Amino acid sequence: MPLMLPTLCLCAALGAAPNVLGAETELSEAITEAELRAHVYRLASPEFLGRRGPGAARASQHIATAFAKLKLAPAFGDSYFQPIPWLLSNGNGNDPGFVGRNVGAVLPGSDPVLKDEWILLSAHFDHLGQSGDTIYPGADDNASGIAMLLEVAEAFALAKERSKRTILFVAFDLEEQGLQGSAHFAAHPPRSFGQLKAFLVADLIGRSMANVMDEYLFVLGSETAPALRRLVTDSAPEDDLKIGRLGADLVGTRSDYGPFRDRHVPFLFFTTGTHADYHRATDLPDRIDYAKLARVSRYIHTLTDRLANASDSPVWDAKDPQPDIDEARTVLTLLSRVLARPQVVTLTNDQRARVEAANDRLKAIVGRGQVTLEERTWLVWTARLLMATVF
Repeated sequence: MPLMLPTLCLCAALGAAPNVLGAETELSEAITEAELRAHVYRLASPEFLGRRGPGAARASQHIATAFAKLKLAPAFGDSYFQPIPWLLSNGNGNDPGFVGRNVGAVLPGSDPVLKDEWILLSAHFDHLGQSGDTIYPGADDNASGIAMLLEVAEAFALAKERSKRTILFVAFDLEEQGLQGSAHFAAHPPRSFGQLKAFLVADLIGRSMANVMDEYLFVLGSETAPALRRLVTDSAPEDDLKIGRLGADLVGTRSDYGPFRDRHVPFLFFTTGTHADYHRATDLPDRIDYAKLARVSRYIHTLTDRLANASDSPVWDAKDPQPDIDEARTVLTLLSRVLARPQVVTLTNDQRARVEAANDRLKAIVGRGQVTLEERTWLVWTARLLMATVF
Protein backbone atom coordinates (compact mmCIF):
# COMPACT_ATOMS: atom_id res chain seq x y z
CA MET A 1 0.00 0.00 0.00
CA PRO A 2 2.76 2.59 0.66
CA LEU A 3 3.61 2.49 -3.05
CA MET A 4 0.13 3.76 -3.92
CA LEU A 5 0.57 7.22 -2.37
CA PRO A 6 3.07 8.68 -4.86
CA THR A 7 0.90 7.57 -7.76
CA LEU A 8 -2.23 9.16 -6.29
CA CYS A 9 -0.38 12.36 -5.45
CA LEU A 10 1.12 12.48 -8.91
CA CYS A 11 -2.22 12.19 -10.62
CA ALA A 12 -3.68 14.97 -8.51
CA ALA A 13 -0.71 17.23 -9.10
CA LEU A 14 -0.76 16.71 -12.85
CA GLY A 15 -4.48 17.16 -13.27
CA ALA A 16 -4.09 20.79 -14.34
CA ALA A 17 -1.71 19.83 -17.15
CA PRO A 18 -3.48 17.62 -19.73
CA ASN A 19 -1.33 15.00 -21.48
CA VAL A 20 1.69 15.99 -19.42
CA LEU A 21 2.92 12.41 -19.01
CA GLY A 22 2.73 11.78 -22.73
CA ALA A 23 4.86 14.83 -23.45
CA GLU A 24 7.39 13.77 -20.82
CA THR A 25 8.01 10.42 -22.48
CA GLU A 26 8.21 11.82 -26.01
CA LEU A 27 11.64 11.71 -27.63
CA SER A 28 12.40 14.58 -29.97
CA GLU A 29 15.45 16.60 -30.95
CA ALA A 30 13.29 19.71 -30.67
CA ILE A 31 13.13 21.51 -27.32
CA THR A 32 9.45 22.25 -26.83
CA GLU A 33 7.21 23.94 -24.28
CA ALA A 34 5.15 20.79 -23.88
CA GLU A 35 8.11 18.60 -22.96
CA LEU A 36 9.54 21.18 -20.57
CA ARG A 37 6.15 21.59 -18.93
CA ALA A 38 5.89 17.83 -18.51
CA HIS A 39 9.28 17.61 -16.79
CA VAL A 40 8.53 20.51 -14.44
CA TYR A 41 5.11 19.18 -13.43
CA ARG A 42 6.57 15.74 -12.77
CA LEU A 43 9.57 16.93 -10.75
CA ALA A 44 7.47 19.40 -8.75
CA SER A 45 4.79 16.81 -7.96
CA PRO A 46 4.28 15.30 -4.48
CA GLU A 47 5.82 12.08 -5.81
CA PHE A 48 9.24 13.58 -5.10
CA LEU A 49 8.42 15.14 -1.72
CA GLY A 50 10.13 18.44 -2.43
CA ARG A 51 13.22 16.55 -3.70
CA ARG A 52 14.96 16.20 -0.36
CA GLY A 53 15.81 13.03 1.56
CA PRO A 54 13.75 10.10 0.17
CA GLY A 55 12.23 12.45 -2.40
CA ALA A 56 15.67 13.41 -3.67
CA ALA A 57 16.57 9.73 -3.98
CA ARG A 58 13.45 9.17 -6.10
CA ALA A 59 14.23 12.22 -8.21
CA SER A 60 17.81 11.07 -8.83
CA GLN A 61 16.54 7.69 -10.04
CA HIS A 62 14.02 9.44 -12.28
CA ILE A 63 16.78 11.52 -13.88
CA ALA A 64 19.06 8.49 -14.30
CA THR A 65 16.22 6.61 -16.02
CA ALA A 66 15.75 9.55 -18.39
CA PHE A 67 19.47 9.51 -19.27
CA ALA A 68 19.39 5.75 -19.84
CA LYS A 69 16.37 6.09 -22.12
CA LEU A 70 18.43 8.46 -24.26
CA LYS A 71 21.17 5.80 -24.37
CA LEU A 72 23.62 8.21 -22.82
CA ALA A 73 26.50 6.47 -21.09
CA PRO A 74 26.88 6.75 -17.29
CA ALA A 75 29.26 9.52 -16.24
CA PHE A 76 30.71 7.71 -13.23
CA GLY A 77 32.23 4.52 -14.58
CA ASP A 78 29.37 2.05 -14.92
CA SER A 79 27.00 4.15 -12.81
CA TYR A 80 24.88 7.24 -13.33
CA PHE A 81 25.30 8.03 -9.63
CA GLN A 82 28.08 9.68 -7.67
CA PRO A 83 27.48 9.24 -3.92
CA ILE A 84 28.11 12.33 -1.81
CA PRO A 85 29.57 11.53 1.60
CA TRP A 86 28.84 13.34 4.79
CA LEU A 87 31.94 15.38 5.58
CA LEU A 88 32.80 13.14 8.53
CA SER A 89 32.11 9.87 6.69
CA ASN A 90 34.82 7.19 6.72
CA GLY A 91 34.61 6.92 2.94
CA ASN A 92 32.97 3.47 2.86
CA GLY A 93 30.38 3.35 0.09
CA ASN A 94 28.00 1.50 2.41
CA ASP A 95 28.48 4.02 5.19
CA PRO A 96 25.24 5.75 6.26
CA GLY A 97 27.32 8.93 6.16
CA PHE A 98 26.47 9.20 2.46
CA VAL A 99 23.89 11.97 2.31
CA GLY A 100 23.00 12.30 -1.37
CA ARG A 101 24.09 11.57 -4.91
CA ASN A 102 24.79 13.45 -8.10
CA VAL A 103 23.43 12.06 -11.35
CA GLY A 104 25.42 12.27 -14.56
CA ALA A 105 25.58 11.05 -18.15
CA VAL A 106 28.16 11.51 -20.88
CA LEU A 107 28.01 12.01 -24.63
CA PRO A 108 31.48 11.22 -26.04
CA GLY A 109 33.00 13.70 -28.45
CA SER A 110 33.56 12.79 -32.09
CA ASP A 111 36.85 14.56 -32.79
CA PRO A 112 39.94 12.34 -32.38
CA VAL A 113 41.79 15.11 -30.52
CA LEU A 114 39.11 17.29 -28.95
CA LYS A 115 37.08 14.38 -27.53
CA ASP A 116 39.41 14.29 -24.51
CA GLU A 117 38.24 17.81 -23.62
CA TRP A 118 34.84 18.18 -22.01
CA ILE A 119 32.05 20.66 -21.42
CA LEU A 120 29.87 20.31 -18.33
CA LEU A 121 26.20 21.34 -18.46
CA SER A 122 24.44 21.16 -15.11
CA ALA A 123 21.55 22.07 -12.81
CA HIS A 124 20.71 21.03 -9.26
CA PHE A 125 17.68 18.81 -8.67
CA ASP A 126 17.27 19.04 -4.89
CA HIS A 127 14.97 21.46 -3.09
CA LEU A 128 13.67 22.15 0.42
CA GLY A 129 11.65 18.99 0.96
CA GLN A 130 8.68 18.78 3.29
CA SER A 131 7.81 20.48 6.57
CA GLY A 132 4.86 18.90 8.34
CA ASP A 133 2.10 18.62 5.75
CA THR A 134 3.64 21.29 3.52
CA ILE A 135 5.67 20.19 0.48
CA TYR A 136 7.94 22.72 -1.18
CA PRO A 137 7.58 21.81 -4.86
CA GLY A 138 10.44 23.95 -6.20
CA ALA A 139 9.03 24.31 -9.70
CA ASP A 140 11.36 27.15 -10.63
CA ASP A 141 14.01 26.20 -8.07
CA ASN A 142 15.07 24.07 -9.75
CA ALA A 143 12.72 21.80 -11.65
CA SER A 144 12.99 24.39 -14.43
CA GLY A 145 16.76 23.87 -14.61
CA ILE A 146 16.47 20.07 -14.64
CA ALA A 147 13.80 20.25 -17.33
CA MET A 148 16.26 22.26 -19.43
CA LEU A 149 19.06 19.78 -18.70
CA LEU A 150 16.98 16.78 -19.77
CA GLU A 151 15.72 18.46 -22.93
CA VAL A 152 19.14 19.73 -23.98
CA ALA A 153 20.64 16.29 -23.29
CA GLU A 154 17.88 14.80 -25.44
CA ALA A 155 18.59 17.22 -28.28
CA PHE A 156 22.28 16.32 -28.28
CA ALA A 157 21.66 12.59 -27.87
CA LEU A 158 19.27 12.49 -30.85
CA ALA A 159 21.31 14.79 -33.12
CA LYS A 160 22.60 13.27 -36.35
CA GLU A 161 26.16 14.42 -35.63
CA ARG A 162 27.94 14.32 -32.29
CA SER A 163 29.82 17.33 -30.98
CA LYS A 164 33.59 17.42 -31.26
CA ARG A 165 34.14 17.69 -27.51
CA THR A 166 32.66 15.38 -24.92
CA ILE A 167 29.65 16.75 -23.03
CA LEU A 168 28.72 15.75 -19.50
CA PHE A 169 25.18 16.35 -18.29
CA VAL A 170 25.11 16.45 -14.48
CA ALA A 171 22.25 16.98 -12.04
CA PHE A 172 23.68 18.02 -8.68
CA ASP A 173 22.21 17.07 -5.34
CA LEU A 174 22.44 19.11 -2.11
CA GLU A 175 22.83 22.54 -3.69
CA GLU A 176 20.41 23.85 -1.09
CA GLN A 177 22.68 22.49 1.63
CA GLY A 178 25.93 24.32 1.01
CA LEU A 179 26.60 23.28 -2.60
CA GLN A 180 27.71 19.88 -1.31
CA GLY A 181 26.97 18.04 -4.55
CA SER A 182 28.91 20.33 -6.86
CA ALA A 183 31.72 20.70 -4.34
CA HIS A 184 32.11 16.93 -4.15
CA PHE A 185 32.02 16.60 -7.94
CA ALA A 186 34.67 19.31 -8.39
CA ALA A 187 36.89 17.58 -5.84
CA HIS A 188 36.27 14.12 -7.34
CA PRO A 189 35.62 14.58 -11.07
CA PRO A 190 35.07 11.47 -13.20
CA ARG A 191 37.42 12.86 -15.86
CA SER A 192 40.64 14.84 -15.95
CA PHE A 193 39.76 18.18 -14.39
CA GLY A 194 42.42 19.88 -16.46
CA GLN A 195 40.47 18.95 -19.59
CA LEU A 196 37.26 20.60 -18.37
CA LYS A 197 37.01 23.59 -20.68
CA ALA A 198 33.76 25.23 -19.57
CA PHE A 199 31.13 24.81 -16.87
CA LEU A 200 27.52 25.84 -17.48
CA VAL A 201 24.81 25.84 -14.82
CA ALA A 202 21.17 26.92 -14.72
CA ASP A 203 19.18 27.75 -11.60
CA LEU A 204 15.69 29.34 -11.63
CA ILE A 205 15.16 29.87 -15.34
CA GLY A 206 11.38 29.83 -15.68
CA ARG A 207 10.13 33.06 -14.13
CA SER A 208 11.01 36.78 -13.93
CA MET A 209 13.29 38.66 -11.55
CA ALA A 210 11.02 40.36 -9.01
CA ASN A 211 8.21 39.74 -11.54
CA VAL A 212 9.32 42.80 -13.53
CA MET A 213 12.00 41.40 -15.90
CA ASP A 214 9.74 39.18 -17.99
CA GLU A 215 11.87 39.10 -21.15
CA TYR A 216 15.27 38.84 -19.44
CA LEU A 217 17.69 35.97 -18.90
CA PHE A 218 20.68 36.93 -16.79
CA VAL A 219 24.00 35.40 -17.79
CA LEU A 220 26.79 35.66 -15.23
CA GLY A 221 30.38 34.50 -15.46
CA SER A 222 31.32 35.62 -18.97
CA GLU A 223 33.89 37.89 -17.31
CA THR A 224 35.96 34.78 -16.46
CA ALA A 225 37.17 34.31 -20.04
CA PRO A 226 37.24 36.62 -23.08
CA ALA A 227 35.97 33.77 -25.28
CA LEU A 228 32.88 33.42 -23.09
CA ARG A 229 32.11 37.11 -23.32
CA ARG A 230 32.37 36.92 -27.11
CA LEU A 231 30.20 33.81 -27.12
CA VAL A 232 27.43 35.48 -25.14
CA THR A 233 27.70 38.77 -27.04
CA ASP A 234 27.69 37.09 -30.46
CA SER A 235 24.94 34.52 -29.76
CA ALA A 236 21.66 36.30 -30.36
CA PRO A 237 18.71 34.83 -28.47
CA GLU A 238 15.28 34.27 -29.97
CA ASP A 239 12.83 37.13 -30.21
CA ASP A 240 11.20 38.02 -26.88
CA LEU A 241 14.32 37.03 -24.93
CA LYS A 242 16.92 39.57 -23.83
CA ILE A 243 20.29 38.73 -22.31
CA GLY A 244 21.48 40.69 -19.31
CA ARG A 245 25.20 40.07 -18.80
CA LEU A 246 26.36 40.49 -15.23
CA GLY A 247 29.51 39.79 -13.29
CA ALA A 248 29.05 36.92 -10.85
CA ASP A 249 30.64 39.01 -8.11
CA LEU A 250 27.53 41.21 -8.10
CA VAL A 251 25.55 38.41 -6.45
CA GLY A 252 28.28 36.41 -4.70
CA THR A 253 28.09 32.62 -4.68
CA ARG A 254 24.44 31.89 -5.42
CA SER A 255 24.61 28.48 -7.07
CA ASP A 256 26.79 25.55 -8.10
CA TYR A 257 29.33 27.58 -10.05
CA GLY A 258 31.17 28.35 -6.79
CA PRO A 259 33.40 25.25 -6.61
CA PHE A 260 34.31 25.59 -10.30
CA ARG A 261 34.95 29.32 -10.18
CA ASP A 262 37.24 28.72 -7.21
CA ARG A 263 39.21 26.26 -9.36
CA HIS A 264 39.42 28.78 -12.22
CA VAL A 265 37.16 26.94 -14.65
CA PRO A 266 35.51 29.38 -17.11
CA PHE A 267 31.80 29.30 -16.35
CA LEU A 268 28.38 30.65 -17.26
CA PHE A 269 25.50 30.87 -14.81
CA PHE A 270 22.00 31.23 -16.28
CA THR A 271 19.08 32.52 -14.22
CA THR A 272 15.91 34.53 -14.67
CA GLY A 273 16.23 35.65 -11.04
CA THR A 274 14.38 35.33 -7.76
CA HIS A 275 10.74 36.24 -7.21
CA ALA A 276 8.11 36.32 -4.48
CA ASP A 277 7.64 32.52 -4.58
CA TYR A 278 11.34 31.75 -4.13
CA HIS A 279 11.82 29.12 -1.40
CA ARG A 280 8.10 29.07 -0.66
CA ALA A 281 5.43 26.43 -1.04
CA THR A 282 3.91 28.65 -3.74
CA ASP A 283 6.74 27.91 -6.21
CA LEU A 284 4.27 25.91 -8.29
CA PRO A 285 4.49 24.52 -11.83
CA ASP A 286 1.49 26.52 -13.06
CA ARG A 287 3.45 29.72 -12.39
CA ILE A 288 6.27 28.91 -14.79
CA ASP A 289 6.44 30.82 -18.08
CA TYR A 290 6.95 27.80 -20.35
CA ALA A 291 7.36 29.80 -23.54
CA LYS A 292 10.22 31.66 -21.88
CA LEU A 293 11.68 28.46 -20.43
CA ALA A 294 11.74 27.00 -23.94
CA ARG A 295 13.54 30.05 -25.34
CA VAL A 296 16.05 29.95 -22.48
CA SER A 297 16.64 26.21 -22.94
CA ARG A 298 17.24 26.58 -26.66
CA TYR A 299 19.64 29.45 -25.99
CA ILE A 300 21.61 27.33 -23.51
CA HIS A 301 21.67 24.50 -26.07
CA THR A 302 23.11 26.89 -28.64
CA LEU A 303 25.90 28.06 -26.34
CA THR A 304 26.71 24.51 -25.25
CA ASP A 305 26.87 23.39 -28.87
CA ARG A 306 29.20 26.23 -29.83
CA LEU A 307 31.50 25.52 -26.89
CA ALA A 308 31.56 21.83 -27.74
CA ASN A 309 32.48 22.50 -31.37
CA ALA A 310 34.67 25.63 -31.31
CA SER A 311 38.21 25.30 -32.56
CA ASP A 312 39.53 26.94 -29.39
CA SER A 313 38.27 26.62 -25.84
CA PRO A 314 37.84 29.40 -23.26
CA VAL A 315 40.84 30.29 -21.11
CA TRP A 316 40.44 31.64 -17.59
CA ASP A 317 41.35 35.31 -17.27
CA ALA A 318 42.55 35.85 -13.72
CA LYS A 319 42.10 39.62 -13.80
CA ASP A 320 39.32 41.23 -11.78
CA PRO A 321 36.13 41.95 -13.74
CA GLN A 322 36.46 45.19 -15.64
CA PRO A 323 33.86 47.98 -15.69
CA ASP A 324 31.09 47.11 -18.12
CA ILE A 325 28.43 49.58 -19.21
CA ASP A 326 26.09 46.75 -20.29
CA GLU A 327 26.11 45.51 -16.71
CA ALA A 328 25.12 48.95 -15.44
CA ARG A 329 22.31 49.15 -18.01
CA THR A 330 20.91 45.79 -16.92
CA VAL A 331 20.84 46.74 -13.23
CA LEU A 332 19.35 50.14 -14.08
CA THR A 333 16.53 48.44 -16.02
CA LEU A 334 15.72 46.26 -13.00
CA LEU A 335 15.71 49.13 -10.51
CA SER A 336 13.71 51.44 -12.77
CA ARG A 337 11.02 48.81 -13.25
CA VAL A 338 10.86 48.07 -9.53
CA LEU A 339 10.28 51.76 -8.81
CA ALA A 340 7.72 52.07 -11.60
CA ARG A 341 5.65 49.08 -10.44
CA PRO A 342 4.94 49.47 -6.71
CA GLN A 343 1.90 47.25 -7.10
CA VAL A 344 4.23 44.41 -8.13
CA VAL A 345 7.18 44.99 -5.78
CA THR A 346 6.22 46.28 -2.36
CA LEU A 347 9.02 48.30 -0.76
CA THR A 348 9.39 49.76 2.69
CA ASN A 349 10.37 53.41 2.90
CA ASP A 350 13.94 52.43 3.65
CA GLN A 351 14.08 49.99 0.74
CA ARG A 352 12.62 52.52 -1.67
CA ALA A 353 15.18 55.11 -0.58
CA ARG A 354 18.02 52.66 -1.27
CA VAL A 355 16.65 51.68 -4.66
CA GLU A 356 16.06 55.31 -5.65
CA ALA A 357 19.58 56.32 -4.67
CA ALA A 358 21.11 53.46 -6.65
CA ASN A 359 18.82 54.14 -9.59
CA ASP A 360 19.82 57.83 -9.73
CA ARG A 361 23.52 57.03 -9.68
CA LEU A 362 23.16 54.37 -12.36
CA LYS A 363 21.23 56.82 -14.57
CA ALA A 364 24.18 59.17 -14.42
CA ILE A 365 26.65 56.39 -15.21
CA VAL A 366 24.66 55.04 -18.14
CA GLY A 367 24.03 58.55 -19.44
CA ARG A 368 27.78 59.14 -19.45
CA GLY A 369 28.35 55.77 -21.16
CA GLN A 370 31.29 54.76 -19.01
CA VAL A 371 31.87 53.02 -15.68
CA THR A 372 34.96 53.68 -13.59
CA LEU A 373 36.65 51.07 -11.38
CA GLU A 374 35.42 52.92 -8.30
CA GLU A 375 31.86 52.95 -9.62
CA ARG A 376 31.97 49.24 -10.36
CA THR A 377 33.13 48.53 -6.81
CA TRP A 378 30.16 50.57 -5.59
CA LEU A 379 27.86 48.62 -7.91
CA VAL A 380 29.08 45.26 -6.56
CA TRP A 381 28.40 46.18 -2.95
CA THR A 382 25.12 47.91 -3.79
CA ALA A 383 23.89 44.88 -5.75
CA ARG A 384 24.74 42.54 -2.88
CA LEU A 385 23.01 44.80 -0.39
CA LEU A 386 19.87 44.97 -2.53
CA MET A 387 19.89 41.19 -2.99
CA ALA A 388 20.01 40.79 0.77
CA THR A 389 17.44 43.45 1.70
CA VAL A 390 15.07 43.86 -1.26
CA PHE A 391 15.22 40.86 -3.58
